[in-house]
Amino acid sequence: MKNWIKNNRSYLILLICFGVFRTAIADWNPIPSGSMRPNLLEGDVVFVDRLAYDIKIPLTDIIVAHIADPKRGDIVTFSSPTNGTRLIKRIVALPGDRVEMRDEVLFINGRAAKYDAREIVSEPIGASDRTDAMHLTETVDHNTRQIQLLPALAARNSFGPIIVPQGNYLMLGDNRDNSADSRYFGFVPRNLLIGQAKRILVSANIKGDWMPRTERFGQRLQ
Repeated sequence: MKNWIKNNRSYLILLICFGVFRTAIADWNPIPSGSMRPNLLEGDVVFVDRLAYDIKIPLTDIIVAHIADPKRGDIVTFSSPTNGTRLIKRIVALPGDRVEMRDEVLFINGRAAKYDAREIVSEPIGASDRTDAMHLTETVDHNTRQIQLLPALAARNSFGPIIVPQGNYLMLGDNRDNSADSRYFGFVPRNLLIGQAKRILVSANIKGDWMPRTERFGQRLQ
């Protein structure tokens, strides 16, 4: 074993450095589901900045130093507070915010989001089915993003009002009627945040012919 380690020392050092880089500095995250449609599609691979908010001890959730505070509207990766699964959602409410949803309309601190640019499209759901979807532009506190509603699906589209506890965040998927998010697993503590998703690195149509979607390569996330 000692001889093997000695003979492969350079390779092992490279692996260790690569592991530290991925767990402490930057990472990439494949998108396996449609919970962030229409902004992220199944088959997208996103670049994740692990130093966007905190410096952590590699391979742990222990925060060494804060770099910046997460902002409302950021797309983030985090560990699920229920089972540790890595998820990607959008931060919708910050610590101290009063948040509510009434029949799909989001309220932050008593102010209703504004919705416009309605468009009806056909979207995949499940392995082979499709359904009508409504694309809207949602504006909250000067932050604008595209969201998707699926009127034919039963979803938890009303809740609250609730106050986000200090040190926690409320996450929603952009595909509002087909996303397991804070409506189901609750608030997400800051130490479970992994990093901020910045842009799409590469993309392939894994729901169809597996061809590259080159028009999505390098696309910045909003």
